[in-house]
Amino acid sequence: MKLTLALSKGRIFEETAEILSKIGIRPLEDPEKSRKLIIETSNPDVRLIIVRASDVPTYVQFGGADFGVAGLDVLMENGTDGLYVPFDLNIAKCRMSVAVKEGFDYATAVKQGSRLKVATKYVNCAREHFANKGVHIDTIHLYGSMELAPLVGLADAIVDLVSTGNTLRANGLVEVEPIADISARLVVNQASYKRKRTQLQPFFELLK
Repeated sequence: MKLTLALSKGRIFEETAEILSKIGIRPLEDPEKSRKLIIETSNPDVRLIIVRASDVPTYVQFGGADFGVAGLDVLMENGTDGLYVPFDLNIAKCRMSVAVKEGFDYATAVKQGSRLKVATKYVNCAREHFANKGVHIDTIHLYGSMELAPLVGLADAIVDLVSTGNTLRANGLVEVEPIADISARLVVNQASYKRKRTQLQPFFELLK
């Protein structure tokens, strides 16, 4: 039985591919250059499917893939129902944070209980974070170019992933509050875990 591993393009693909190469599994094509969404590997029993980062858990949960690699941000936002999440891979590290336009007095706004407009693609995470602080927010659901929202007056703050902070600084934003440290997790289809455990076990040992 062939194993299907779901990955998203970018850091997660690159860093997972680096780990897999240690046991001689290499993708036969580069997803950044190929239009193919199913990529065979040097191991005929393992293939990769390339999906959006936010879709990895869905493909795994419903059996489109046996296992996958998903950022903790995606799992925090969408939950882990129907998934086995055995461990943290400690790759694709960054953090989820609140950021505002330079000059915006975030601390005072929070202290005074001001109602904030927050732009993010992590709507559930943002609501939970601010609810825990007793701050009311209106969320604006965006899928990209988050840094633009405070600059054009669309939002007071953003909740987004931050790695180096260079993009924030380049756009005149400052990180004011971390929410969570983020890294990638292994997610496994529960039925596959039972039926294909012998095949999956070497990957578990390697990825640990």
